[in-house]
Amino acid sequence: MAISAFTRWLTNPSKNWFAAQHCKAVSKRLRKYGLRYDDLYDPMYDLDIKEALARLPREVVDARNQRLKRAMDLSMKHEYLPEDLQVLQTPFRSYLQDMLKLVKKERAEREALGALPLYQRTIP
Repeated sequence: MAISAFTRWLTNPSKNWFAAQHCKAVSKRLRKYGLRYDDLYDPMYDLDIKEALARLPREVVDARNQRLKRAMDLSMKHEYLPEDLQVLQTPFRSYLQDMLKLVKKERAEREALGALPLYQRTIP
């Protein structure tokens, strides 16, 4: 699936002012709760994400879970992180994207070879 030049321009914050403003707004919201962008991926929605999370080191997954719990706690209390902690947050430091690309590449390779998928969605 090829991405057009227009789509690349539209989503590139360094070239498109609107994309930069959107990136800035998302960053501000994530900093308020101490989250990273990769924390927003739901492993129940996409099984590739679930597999990528399973392959990550335990410390990385534990830190993700801790950030999510803290964000839920702050949200329930209608509070935000203190300003001094918001400054320290790195919302766009990725920890999941490399592993997710690898998992998607492996899945595509398996499909191309005609092998059975490693995991399938089942109805609970």
